[in-house]
Amino acid sequence: MDPEKRNKRQIAGWLFLMCAMIFCMVIVGGVTRLTESGLSMVHWKPLSGVIPPLNETAWLKEFAAYKQYPEYQKINKGMSLADFKEIFFWEYSHRFLGRLIGLAFFIPFAFFLVKGRVSAGLKPKLWLMFFLGGLQGGLGWWMVKSGLVDHPDVSHYRLTAHLGLAVLIFLYIFWIATGLVMNKSPGNMGGSYEKSARAVVFLVWMIFFQILLGGLVAGLNAGMIYNSWPLMEEQWIPAGLYSMTPWYMNIFENIMTVQFNHRMLGYLIALFAIHVWYKTQKDTGMQVRIAGHFMLVTVLGQGALGIFTLIYVVPIPLAAAHQGGAVVALSAALFLLRRVKG
Repeated sequence: MDPEKRNKRQIAGWLFLMCAMIFCMVIVGGVTRLTESGLSMVHWKPLSGVIPPLNETAWLKEFAAYKQYPEYQKINKGMSLADFKEIFFWEYSHRFLGRLIGLAFFIPFAFFLVKGRVSAGLKPKLWLMFFLGGLQGGLGWWMVKSGLVDHPDVSHYRLTAHLGLAVLIFLYIFWIATGLVMNKSPGNMGGSYEKSARAVVFLVWMIFFQILLGGLVAGLNAGMIYNSWPLMEEQWIPAGLYSMTPWYMNIFENIMTVQFNHRMLGYLIALFAIHVWYKTQKDTGMQVRIAGHFMLVTVLGQGALGIFTLIYVVPIPLAAAHQGGAVVALSAALFLLRRVKG
């Protein structure tokens, strides 16, 4: 194997590892939200915070700090130290994994740069990943700070921004990594491929936008109500949609509307995924057709997970699987796009 190809494969392997770690981060972040653990660590200590409480004195100090903030005073008054340790575990795990991802990116990145294994065209892309990772860490603390005030819950806007940036970083890294190792599909310069590519691009952004809507649903706890399917409040179009003024605030603040929009976009994505799958089965190579099958299965499977998560009132295992399934479906659509575009 020539050195250039070897370098590409090594860098791609590292980037795919980063994708896997970010995927785990999304899952752990979802569980942290579902267990209402995100406000258990009230200080941001990027370096010293890596060491958890190691003895009873340290635990009592951490618990005393938590007691000074609204979540304890308004919601968890009287919580035992044992219960505090449970919620602390998830937030600590989330932050620790974030630090681990930072190290797992920076050390190999520095190694590849020093060894001269990064091409000139790839360097700015890797630096952008590094910058976005740092930005994500700051955005995470900005989100937590919103819940350390009078209202003991993080801003659903900041939660959605935090989730959205994580997924964007995943998207970008996955796209670059696949481009380093995947060959162009035979004949992918034809007209049918160009039309298919445009459709797949649209599907990718539909799924991404649906993930943002899912962030609003999670931030507003909108999945905890209207737990019937396919009807809401025994109606297809429930009364109370878009009842707030100005009307556009319903998209972000009206719990019924937020859940309704998430449902409707889910249906549209399922239908459009079937359309894209059909387009990719015509006049395309075997690799594209297989990628199309995988995309359709993951999208429809994610829809089913969403329905079960709703009707069982958001149990943590199902909800975590649903959040992870969104990233899997997005990855499958992006993989299909790479197959189509080459």
